[in-house]
Amino acid sequence: MRLFYSLMWWMALPLVLTRLWLRGRREPGYRQHWSERLGFYGRAATPTAGPVLWVHAVSVGETRAAEPLVDALLAEYPASRIILTHMTPTGRATGNALFARHGERLVQSYLPYDTGSMVSRFIRHFKPDVCILMETEVWPNLIAVCGAKGVPVALANARLSERSLRKAGRFGSLMTDAARGISLVAAQTEADARRIRSLGVRRVEVTGSIKFDVVVPEAALLIGAALRAAIGARPVLLCASTREGEEELILQAYVSARSALPPEVLLLIVPRHPQRFDEVENMIAAHGLMVERRSRLALDGSAMPHSVDVLLGDSMGEMFAYYSACDVAFVGGSLQALGGQNLIEPAALGKPILIGQHTFNFELVTEDALAAGGAQRITDAADLLSTAGRLLSDTTARTTMGLNAQSFANQHRGATRRTLALLPALIGERH
Repeated sequence: MRLFYSLMWWMALPLVLTRLWLRGRREPGYRQHWSERLGFYGRAATPTAGPVLWVHAVSVGETRAAEPLVDALLAEYPASRIILTHMTPTGRATGNALFARHGERLVQSYLPYDTGSMVSRFIRHFKPDVCILMETEVWPNLIAVCGAKGVPVALANARLSERSLRKAGRFGSLMTDAARGISLVAAQTEADARRIRSLGVRRVEVTGSIKFDVVVPEAALLIGAALRAAIGARPVLLCASTREGEEELILQAYVSARSALPPEVLLLIVPRHPQRFDEVENMIAAHGLMVERRSRLALDGSAMPHSVDVLLGDSMGEMFAYYSACDVAFVGGSLQALGGQNLIEPAALGKPILIGQHTFNFELVTEDALAAGGAQRITDAADLLSTAGRLLSDTTARTTMGLNAQSFANQHRGATRRTLALLPALIGERH
């Protein structure tokens, strides 16, 4: 089965590279560092006295989730170096923003495509002592090559929904063989652990979600305060990490509900994917709404015009700042059947959270936040605007909900420490 999988990779490679080049028209980062995706890295890696720890975080969300673990690993192993790999330019840019402070102790690269030869070249170049995959990343050839070369593989902050489990089942022995090649899984919840064990992983421990351990950067709070000062006293409804199709529903509901909303409510929309910023700006204008972009907004103490109806969050790495600046936060990806996004960041900042019906990617954390009184489900975009309007008009209810959200986030900290305690046995296999 894996031989067929490898053959399919080689057959698809011309199409994959063509798609990469075409996508680079809108996101130039996709046209950079191609050699890394093919397993070529130029000069030999600089040797290090301590272990080389390979952490793979596919894109923005996983990279931000990896921050507490990366920081803890570098502190726990002072002579170590981390190789941080990604699949997307936005993930790489996020990693650069988060970890530039570590200097040469952290090296970034793209993950090579999942063929045996490309992964082998990666391992020969960087010589990792352990491979730590974040959340849901399972690559059959990567795991097989690591096994052949004696590099233990761990899956950290792991989650697996029922939908993903069914999808994995369709690949038969390809996925079960890969699962058996994983030395350790640190799962977010007992439900995730049960589903992962069913694939045949030998050791699965429940550690909780590392995302609860993310420390809000002081710089993000300063930007959020400056952004809030520019906005002024207007109530702010943030729609964060919105996906294609959701912005149109939200804008329609916003236009219809404006007369029922508190005066001067500002709608702050932050699309999840940066290549859609221009598209969403045109969409807002098409509804007859005045739009301002964060990238054009000077945070120098001057006020944003009151005529602005919608602020478009078109910056990278400022999600904490957006959450900090809002009064009510809606977490996107949940109005349509997309699985939702993580609501831990607004909870950590003590913001009342609204979430749609479709949260299967973050099922337990969402249910726990709802049970704690820090979040509320909405049925559709119209319900989102009406519920947000009530919260924006009721300071007591909004404050209580925000405090509940923050208490919920604080109670779930500690996953990084629990995960870190599991890793010495793997790293010790090589050091």
